[in-house]
Amino acid sequence: MNDMSARRLQMEEMLLNLGPAKGKDFSTVIGPWLVTLDELQPFEIPAKENHTGKSWNLRMQCWVNDKQVSDGNLGDMDWTFAEIIERASYGVDLYPGDVIGSGTVGTGCFLELNGTGKLNDPNYPEQWLQAGDVVEMEIDCLGKLSNTIVAEETDWSILRQKKNS
Repeated sequence: MNDMSARRLQMEEMLLNLGPAKGKDFSTVIGPWLVTLDELQPFEIPAKENHTGKSWNLRMQCWVNDKQVSDGNLGDMDWTFAEIIERASYGVDLYPGDVIGSGTVGTGCFLELNGTGKLNDPNYPEQWLQAGDVVEMEIDCLGKLSNTIVAEETDWSILRQKKNS
């Protein structure tokens, strides 16, 4: 799953003390396969100490325009999916078919990578997705998801909406 975070919108939400909290259903991509728990059994590993649920040893990688930008493992997650679902369901009705993301793979978020890069080197060239970029994400034995970024021409702003109301 790639949530393709809308950082400009999230930054505006944060200035209004609104977020970033909402998923953006206009750009989340899922695939290429959905699997059941029994299909993941060969990759199962123990949850981290003091956590409940299951974890899996599955390498996850990401490339942008054939340049690797992320390399992590599902087994490195602190919280298990059982714990994430427990928290997500608090005060909320969850239904079959609802999709719950686990958060970003370590080294998989440009906001964090850019921040760390700038801390280590003030001349670090920030990286953001641009129109035409091809993003490929792969998880061991589950396949590769490939998407091309398409920009929507808009100047809509939640800050401008707030100022005009």
